[in-house]
Formats: sequence, structure tokens, C-alpha cells
Amino acid sequence: MKTSRRLFIQTATVAFGTLGALAPGQSLAAAAPPRTGAGKPRMRLGLVTYNLAKDWDVPTIIKNCSASGFTGVELRTTHRHGVEVALGKTERQEVKKAFQNSPVELTSLGSAFDYHTPDPAKLRRDIDATKDYIVLAQDVGAGGVKVRPNALPREVPKEKTLEQIGRALRELGAFGQDHGVQIRLEVHGAETSLLPNIKSILDTASHTNVGACWNSNDSDLAGAGFDANFDMVKERIFQVHMRDLFIENYPWRRLLTRLNESGFQGYCLAEIPESADPIRVMKYYRALWLAYQGLL
Repeated sequence: MKTSRRLFIQTATVAFGTLGALAPGQSLAAAAPPRTGAGKPRMRLGLVTYNLAKDWDVPTIIKNCSASGFTGVELRTTHRHGVEVALGKTERQEVKKAFQNSPVELTSLGSAFDYHTPDPAKLRRDIDATKDYIVLAQDVGAGGVKVRPNALPREVPKEKTLEQIGRALRELGAFGQDHGVQIRLEVHGAETSLLPNIKSILDTASHTNVGACWNSNDSDLAGAGFDANFDMVKERIFQVHMRDLFIENYPWRRLLTRLNESGFQGYCLAEIPESADPIRVMKYYRALWLAYQGLL
């Protein structure tokens, strides 16, 4: 009886202390972190090799991701891993097998292709070069290719540029579908990163194989605010890029909550700066990513 009474008093003290800390009108349930059930995330955590892993080769990427609990990676073009269109058939198979024989998934290839140029010849070259990259993705086992808008040329009406990007993505979406590779449009670039413009591009593309790569920009909070912007593309998000989770002016918990509510089960990819102690940083990143979801 003494033990039970002591336990009751301790429990009540904690409970009333918590209630006292609540804002007026806030419930205890509202104060608790959100939980997605069973202590396991529905989403997955991975890494963008820009910038933290830009100097890592494929074995190092696999080793470091495995050691820190990251289960996927997007290989950014031009980095030391060297997964580029110049690879021959045998080399492509070696890359594919390296990831297949590891706990790390090659989720995507991160290209730097964009389609806003007013030069028709350059536009055609960029589209054709992206197709080569799509074939590379298929050969190495990547499920998608990240592309981006990057600007709105001043000499061209905005609507014309957005439509041009959308038409290019429609063509690439069909080509990618034939090769089992998604086209993931990064929310990127001056003005083009505004979610109404991204929605316009995706509406023009109008292809089930073309979706958004949410990029966690400050511009996500522009206009009507985060939730309204998220709602514009929530059914079309194929993957997510996330910056340092300690950045206080971005609603990380809200983003993860909305992603879970929307049923998103793809990759959140950490796009973070270099570190002299990368595995430690990645472990902290994973812990905070889980904690923001109420899973720690």
C-alpha cells in the first residue's frame, strides 16, 4: 500500500506539473508529441550526397549510411562517387550490385538539369541528356531522377516558361515510365520555388510519373503560409529534401506531421553541410527526425 501510494503521488505530481505548464486552453493531448504508431516511422530516412558526402565513394557512402541508420541515398551528379552517364555496362552493374548487397537503397540520382532556357536547341539538348540520365538510373537500380526548375528568364512571360518546363517534364515522365524511373521535380530556384509555380508546372506535366521533391525552403512559408502551400502538392510529393533540423524558422515538426497525415512513405533525404565527424552528425540527425515524429 505504501508503494502504491508513493507511486500515485509521484504520478500525480508529474501530471499536475505538466498541466500547469500548458498554455491557457491547451489540452494535455495537444501538448504531447504526435505518434504514428508502433514506434516505427512510415517514412524512411536517407542522405543527399550534396554536401556532406560529396567526397565519398560508393563503399564509403554505404558504410557510413549503414553505421548511422540511414537506409537510402540520392547520388548528386559531379561528386566523387562517379555514378555518371560515362559509366560502361559492367561498371553500372557493379554499382547496382553494391547497393543491392547492402542495407542502403539507391533511391535516386540527383541531376542538375532544368528546362527554363528560352533557347530551343539547348532545351532539346537538356531533355535528351536527361533521358541518358534516366537510362543510367535504370541500369544502376535507382528509382528516380531529380530534376529542377532554376529560374524565370526576364525576357519571357512567366506563364510561358512554366508551361515549357511542364511540357518537358511530360515528355520525360513518359520516357521515365518506360524505364521504371520516376521524375522528381525539386522545388528549387528563384521564383520557381514558389509552390503556386511548382503546382502550375506539375499541372502542365499532368503525368503520374512526374512528382515533386519537396525541398524545405523558406519560401514554403510565403503567401498563404505553409499549410496552404503544402496542400497544393501534397498528393504529388515523391521525395523530400531536408536541411539541418535545428533551423528554428522552419516548421520541421509540422512538415513531418503533414507528410505522415498525407500517407507519404517515401524518403526524407538529409541535405546537410560537411562535417569532420559525419557518422555522429548523421546519428543525431536521425534521432531528431524520429523525435519530431514522436517516435523517441
